[in-house]
Amino acid sequence: MRIGIIIGRIGGVDGVALETIKWIKVLKKIGHEVFLISGEFENWKMEDPYHFHCPLLSFFSPEAEWEQRKAFFEPEKSPDSLIDHIENVSNLIFTELEKWVIFNKIDCLLSENASALPCHISMGIGIKKLVEKTGIPIVTHDHDFYWERGDRYKSVHPEINKLVSDNFPLLIPHVKHAVINSFGVETFKSRFNIPTVMVPNVMDFNTSFGVPTSENELFLRRIGVAKTEIPLLQVTRIVRRKGIETAISLVEKLNDKKIKLVISGNHNDDENNVYYNELVDQIHDLNLMNQVIFAAEEGIKHVDLSDFYAHGRACTYFSTYEGFGNAFIESVLAKKPIFVNNYKPVYSQDIGCHGFETVLIEDNILTDKAVEEMAKTIYNPKLAQQIGEYNFELGKKHFSFEILEQKLNLLFS
Repeated sequence: MRIGIIIGRIGGVDGVALETIKWIKVLKKIGHEVFLISGEFENWKMEDPYHFHCPLLSFFSPEAEWEQRKAFFEPEKSPDSLIDHIENVSNLIFTELEKWVIFNKIDCLLSENASALPCHISMGIGIKKLVEKTGIPIVTHDHDFYWERGDRYKSVHPEINKLVSDNFPLLIPHVKHAVINSFGVETFKSRFNIPTVMVPNVMDFNTSFGVPTSENELFLRRIGVAKTEIPLLQVTRIVRRKGIETAISLVEKLNDKKIKLVISGNHNDDENNVYYNELVDQIHDLNLMNQVIFAAEEGIKHVDLSDFYAHGRACTYFSTYEGFGNAFIESVLAKKPIFVNNYKPVYSQDIGCHGFETVLIEDNILTDKAVEEMAKTIYNPKLAQQIGEYNFELGKKHFSFEILEQKLNLLFS
């Protein structure tokens, strides 16, 4: 089958982009031809002739940024100009997508969160217009939804709120919905009485990952972690829901100058750098300037994830909310112990229930007992290794490419 994937951006470290790459690998493995159209190729080399760049699909295109601003942040008195804009841009996107589908003789579409979350309203509506006109089968990979984001996608204009609720998620007869957690399954059943296929985030447990080498050890030296120091890893973007302030508090509570917290991601998705600046203030207030490292600020922006995980003693993952939590499974694959907050609505229901050995906290409260348990792992490399090996075997059983292959065969049969 010739499968066309539509995605706003790919090649970065957000969960949608990372999971899409895995789907592409497995879809190709089971014999499908995969065509990709995206608004932005971040760290992705466009060498494959099956890849097509359509700037209109980018979340950072002038069209998308203007509509987000006028819909949710700086609304005008009347929504008329915004509604006209969405209609016009969605028609342009529909036209581009239709040409792409026809030229590549695509049999089936895969919409990567573009039909679930209205972070690019015109793209979601453009996809809907394409599917309604052509009748082409489509699978929507729905990671998260507007009602899960508080007031982020709530407009002062009732017309815009109706536009969002009418088009996100994509609810037409010949759509198959893939959701990433059981909460999504329950939501579709209660809201729409529609069945879905749950496809958890996965990793390739047959490929070496996070293996220490002399080459990737140099990465730590370049950003200021000495050989005698102990790195803790926060392998996430810098956005508020990642709970990075709790990881910084942990460093302060451990009260050991040898502990270094290394934060991998950039703050491109942090509106006006508000959260990033709060973290910087916290670091200064706690006098941890020499113990917390923002790797992206050190000029280390494109390190392979495997190399990033290789020499960490343990990983911090104190998120408050996740659609799934790629960083958790990455830590398992890298055989690193994990200190985790019981993030909603997924961790206990879809991950923790499998019996992973972690230090688990609630509501991001670092109790004395939790900090003591974390310290035992940090200062006992042998124990850290045992925990890593144990969790790896569980991860291989529940979150491997083999599980993904079963799910994709079901969706694209």
